[in-house]
Amino acid sequence: MNTLLKKPILHTLCALTILLSLGALSGASANGDSTPLIDKVRRATAQFKDINVAISEGWVPATPCVSGPDTGAMGVHFVLPARISMGVLNAEQPEALIYEPMPGGAMRLVGVEFIVLASVWASNNPGGGVPALEGNLLNYIGAPNRYGLPAFYELHVWAWEHNPKGSYADWNTLVTCEDQPAN
Repeated sequence: MNTLLKKPILHTLCALTILLSLGALSGASANGDSTPLIDKVRRATAQFKDINVAISEGWVPATPCVSGPDTGAMGVHFVLPARISMGVLNAEQPEALIYEPMPGGAMRLVGVEFIVLASVWASNNPGGGVPALEGNLLNYIGAPNRYGLPAFYELHVWAWEHNPKGSYADWNTLVTCEDQPAN
């Protein structure tokens, strides 16, 4: 290899090693702990760890426990319908709370979902563009879809349960629907 190329590569590798050892490059999924968005979500939703508080404040079940055949699960989504129809993204006001069913009928808060209907986003943002929250682009889900919704954008934030697939991935392999009560 050319000596002129070796030095910059060596310097870059040394710099990356130092940054990694200091934790400067650790992502949210590296330890499952924190990003500015996750911190905001945790502060805004801590009271909803008790599902009874969420229900008393108007959150309603929107899905049974959502799972995939080999990708883990999302959980049970509780939504505030008015937030979905507003089309406003705010890190401290998620449209859905996500709970994992636990043995004995308990529900454990594992994350949130930010949702905006595509038609509402388009009418509120005539310039177009994909919605983003704190620098994270939302995913587009076309219609028809398994949820029976019109086309929408969404972003999951696993604020209360580590996700090996990433803090903003749709599916979490550590969440399960095994304890979903039968109808």
